[in-house]
Amino acid sequence: MKFICFDLMPYRGLDFAEREKYRSAWVVLPNSLYDPARGADDYAGHIENMVYAEELGFDGISVNEHHQTAYGLMPAPNIIAAMLIARTKHVKICVLGRALPITENPLTIAEEFAMLDNLSRGRLITGFVRGIGTEYHATGVNPVFSHERFHEAHDLIVRAWTEPGPFHFEGDHYTFRYVNTWPRPYQRPHPPIWIPSQGSTETIEWAADPARKYPLLITFAASDLVARYHAEYKETAHRFGYEASGDQLGWAVPIYVADTDERARAEAGAAIESLFNVYLPNPWEMLVPPGYTSIASMKKMLRMRTSIGTRSRNQTADDLIASGTAIIGSRATVIEKLEQMRAKTGVNIVVGMFQFGTLSDELTRRNMETFAADVMPRFQG
Repeated sequence: MKFICFDLMPYRGLDFAEREKYRSAWVVLPNSLYDPARGADDYAGHIENMVYAEELGFDGISVNEHHQTAYGLMPAPNIIAAMLIARTKHVKICVLGRALPITENPLTIAEEFAMLDNLSRGRLITGFVRGIGTEYHATGVNPVFSHERFHEAHDLIVRAWTEPGPFHFEGDHYTFRYVNTWPRPYQRPHPPIWIPSQGSTETIEWAADPARKYPLLITFAASDLVARYHAEYKETAHRFGYEASGDQLGWAVPIYVADTDERARAEAGAAIESLFNVYLPNPWEMLVPPGYTSIASMKKMLRMRTSIGTRSRNQTADDLIASGTAIIGSRATVIEKLEQMRAKTGVNIVVGMFQFGTLSDELTRRNMETFAADVMPRFQG
């Protein structure tokens, strides 16, 4: 198994009483609630934790992209990735992921990732997403064209990485007289591409296609839904004529390990509740703007009670643990939960969120240390 240490970089200085006056911590939450001094401290703590992950033996460290939100302070994840590259030597640097449809120039993403791949000497793993509905409110991009722009931007980026330039590209949404990316990626034919997803039918079909075979990372879902979506991916691959491997299956999940189940819940309970009840929730009109998704995917999302924004805002830590949306417990409990998922699906990629919500840097580092010492060795090698 590969273990990636993932950090959303939430703004932990958020005034929860003020947050309650607004329908979401995304887009509509006034940025006057952000204190730059506290934010600078948060950035420093998050970055130190991720750098520490290399020393602990994690296979990768991961960042991602969100806009206009207290949920994650990384509107430009390439900046954080560059800092991590400069401060590490061997660990993979994962950007999971960049929201392709909301950019007006996908070539800038191709260039930035090629730079990061060179700077890291081939340690970069890229992730491409459409971005959740709130990103379209934040950027003003029409969500009706989300799928079209995603596929066109993806094709352009891959061609820019792999085809000698200059060449001409003319699409429905992007047109460039000259495509001639400097620098070229360090890895051949290009950096690995992973696809974080909420389990969209279209995304699973697209990622599993033999032309791509991209790893699918299911995020913020109950464990039975993770298993269901992994099974759907494998069934889709079988229909395409090949057998999907565990390296094509990923699970992104908050994890907290302590000496006992009771201590783990006591230390991490408030933080995991803040993530799911304060930072994540979005009303439907923000999460799923008209045209953003298909009817089939909408029905699937409605069934996904623990997915981002679709749950009630009164989930307890016990609820989240019971559903498998979060893994919080003793070493034995955490090992058991990971073994159960591996037995069900063969998953080989675990993207663990070891800092979540308001969890302090002290508890985050203790969590990472315990997981690295007592859990990872059971699955690595």
